[in-house]
Amino acid sequence: MKNAILAKAGEMKIVESDKPTIQKPDDVILKVVRACVCGSDLWNFRGINKVEPNSENSGHEALGIVEEVGDDITTVKPGDFVIAPFTHGCGHCAACLAGFDGVCQDHTDNFSSGTQAEYIRFQHGQWALVKVPGKPSDYSEGMLKSLLTLADVMATGYHAARVANVKPGDTVVVMGDGAVGLSAIIAAKLRGASQIISTSRHEDRHQLAVEFGATDNVAERGDDAVKAIMDLTHGNGADAVLECVGTEQSTDTAMKVARPGAIVGRVGLPHAPAMDMTTPFYTNTAIAGGPASVTTYDKQVLLKAVLDGKINPGKVFTKTFTLDQINDAYQEMADRKVIKS
Repeated sequence: MKNAILAKAGEMKIVESDKPTIQKPDDVILKVVRACVCGSDLWNFRGINKVEPNSENSGHEALGIVEEVGDDITTVKPGDFVIAPFTHGCGHCAACLAGFDGVCQDHTDNFSSGTQAEYIRFQHGQWALVKVPGKPSDYSEGMLKSLLTLADVMATGYHAARVANVKPGDTVVVMGDGAVGLSAIIAAKLRGASQIISTSRHEDRHQLAVEFGATDNVAERGDDAVKAIMDLTHGNGADAVLECVGTEQSTDTAMKVARPGAIVGRVGLPHAPAMDMTTPFYTNTAIAGGPASVTTYDKQVLLKAVLDGKINPGKVFTKTFTLDQINDAYQEMADRKVIKS
């Protein structure tokens, strides 16, 4: 089968690999229908994370058709069309039952990788896989793209809004204008926020943010951004801040624009090893977040919202590539020519 590997920093290539096989009773083999590149995949591609040459791709988002199931799998069967979340929750541990399957306690191998390939082995598939009605040919390309976001970015954006307890009428600030930040805008609107402040410096992303529900935009950074956001909120600050970047500056701004007693929902993987907790202490700011509860949100809220046409997160995919064009898919995202490939 065709499989993408990271040949070296700045170079993805396609190689021929053996098709994966069932190794454990709760494995599921999927034929990949659609996969994509995540912003976090660029850390390896740009050389920020040091990885060995010719490493497995870090891709972790896919739609697929079930090819084969292990002996313990009863929830899906060959031929089923499924969303393959980047998380592999069990559905019955304390974390999963509390709605935090992104940090499932039942096993340590909770995250996908290697999904930029023709076939993948999905571990712990009994509960984690999300069945989609019908088959891929029943859906438009736009709908397939929206379904693909439910493997990660839309659920991750929703996680930021959920842990920040976004409620009807809230004022929400979204830090970040990548696919996750844009999905967080969708989530904030879905949960009833009345004022949604985006933070884009790129016109194409700003326009998509507006389409998704942003009412205001702040392009400034640092202290200038704090002042602009405080002005837009009449000096009060936001009821919820959705931090979707993870940098020190983004986190610092998020803390400073949250009103006293607000919640900062963090889904941007922190880039800095330490964080000053003095500011949130003196403002009673709560901080929550981490890996998204993908399966929980898809089953409870997001799949229906997509199928009903209530949300259209697939618009974050601004260019489509073949698997053979994997290097271009990465490079154009790295060059900010594409929001999500």
